[in-house]
Amino acid sequence: MSCNQRITILHFSIFLCLIIQGIDSRVVAQKIENLATVKELKCNFSVIASAEWVAGSPETSIARSTLLIEFEEIDTDEATAEIVGRFGPSHIITRLSESEDYLHFIQMFRGPLYTTTVINRETKDGKLMAVHTRHEHTDVALAGFTSSPEQHYGECEARW
Repeated sequence: MSCNQRITILHFSIFLCLIIQGIDSRVVAQKIENLATVKELKCNFSVIASAEWVAGSPETSIARSTLLIEFEEIDTDEATAEIVGRFGPSHIITRLSESEDYLHFIQMFRGPLYTTTVINRETKDGKLMAVHTRHEHTDVALAGFTSSPEQHYGECEARW
């Protein structure tokens, strides 16, 4: 291998390192705080995707939403939190991902399962990306209640 080839390979290696470091620092800049230490979250979900089975086949729809959810007394070490809702507070399970980029909330009822995931990426004004999913189905739809599977998209304001 000639000296010029070695220099070219060295320059290319340095170039790749600089690109990778640049990408890493942009990713880190998008993170807000350590999700392991968050104590409260106020979440606003503005978009909903839902599904219904029509003639045995699932059909989906997307609409605007005004779902608000608050989590209090979050303790990622103990894997616990309280969710504040229309029917009062409810004790739920939390799980922090190993990377600490995802904080999951799991709420189980006698049948349905609700999950919320807060993603350690900023949307705007220091708020964090969030997804709330409801695994539920009833034969009768009642206004203001979940009657079919739903997924809500929005953001959460955190307090450490």
